[in-house]
Amino acid sequence: MARHKTIRIGCGAGFQGDRIDPAVILAAQGRLDWMVLECLAERTVAMAQLRRLADPDLGYDPLLRARMQALLPLLKRNRFRLISNLGAANPLAAGRQVIAIAAELGLKLKVAVVTGDDVLDRLEPGTATLETGQPVCEFGTPISANAYLGADAILPAIATGAEVIITGRVADPSMFLAPMIREFGWPLEAPTLLGRGTVIGHLLECAGQLTGGYFADPGRKAVRDLAHLGFPFCDVGADGNGTLGKVAGTGGMITLATVKEQLLYEVIDPGAYVTPDVVADFSGVDLIDMGEDRVRVENGTGSARTGTLKVSVGYRAGYIGEGEISYAGPNARARAVLAGAIMHERLHHDLPDVRIDLIGVDSTHRTDFGHPHDPYEVRLRVAASGSTRELAERVGLEVEALYTNGPAGGGGARKFISERVGIVSTLMPRDQVTTGVVRMSTDRQLPQAAAISPPPTPGRT
Repeated sequence: MARHKTIRIGCGAGFQGDRIDPAVILAAQGRLDWMVLECLAERTVAMAQLRRLADPDLGYDPLLRARMQALLPLLKRNRFRLISNLGAANPLAAGRQVIAIAAELGLKLKVAVVTGDDVLDRLEPGTATLETGQPVCEFGTPISANAYLGADAILPAIATGAEVIITGRVADPSMFLAPMIREFGWPLEAPTLLGRGTVIGHLLECAGQLTGGYFADPGRKAVRDLAHLGFPFCDVGADGNGTLGKVAGTGGMITLATVKEQLLYEVIDPGAYVTPDVVADFSGVDLIDMGEDRVRVENGTGSARTGTLKVSVGYRAGYIGEGEISYAGPNARARAVLAGAIMHERLHHDLPDVRIDLIGVDSTHRTDFGHPHDPYEVRLRVAASGSTRELAERVGLEVEALYTNGPAGGGGARKFISERVGIVSTLMPRDQVTTGVVRMSTDRQLPQAAAISPPPTPGRT
């Protein structure tokens, strides 16, 4: 039996580096029941794993503290619950941080952490990748392997009554679907309902993309007040259909066009969008204009979930070295081209994939002095990947040497080096992935990390 006629779920982040202020507005004025912060991508979790390898207390989202400091007081005041994959490669450490932040703010808080997505210890080196069919081991040394968990892994965390639920790698729509299943009492063997909920989750998951942020194209698709873009929410009913909206007065827009673009975002087959919860079918979805910044979403469907989970594998892929230098004034382009040729000659024997780019318009003197068709300035960028840090470092060193060893007038040289993380995907049988929940609380009467076994969930493997 559903406890609510409708529930309102808002999206407060669509990627790791997303703005915080739209989430604050949504938390303060959106009258939410649930907020989801979607902050994790394939490369994001692999890079987080690198941070965890360097320090076992790290590996969670770098903006966790800033987000929680801004949102926790509003969460307590307005009594909504929050689900987020801010845990990245270290959900338990993230949970402890949330508790510590709540204590600093003088707030009582219950947190539940979903565990089990890290399957690196179960990854077989000979497992075929989805991209090429080659074994995982042929790509490099794996540093992470994270299974995409579904709503069934989140439901036991919701059942604890926790106000904040932290996960690692879960499928993006699953974080939105789990509250629907919980609030409306949907069985996990109801693919039509789960398909509809997944449509809603997929639409919400990228936050500002739905409200026009990724839609805007000057002169073709105008979007108002992008500097103050609002983030979306959806009023979802027990039938799985819902109405999208945003807080009045915020920038951006929700229209049939913005919703259609987001519906097809990252979808290869609209008739078979595979998630851990359901194989959703978007092909029969109806979108109805309900007035300003309101669009009704109806008639999604789906079929039974698969017997496997997707696993994202991160591996060490060497290093990238970069260097940049600017040339300005008459004949700037020719001097930059000559500098690029010098760099190619000096680097390509050891770094065969060296890339030379000419960029820049008006950053040096902030004008082209009346020569718009003859670039008054050019910035040379040189980049190459190397198997070792020492090889990659050569790129920046060679560019810097152009100060006195290259064409006239070079300046503003910079150099960078970063470790490169590659990503491939594979599949793993569900029965090899075991999930759990760890409870945490600011209440001293409750142990800070009390592990609980997830209760039986209908249809769970």
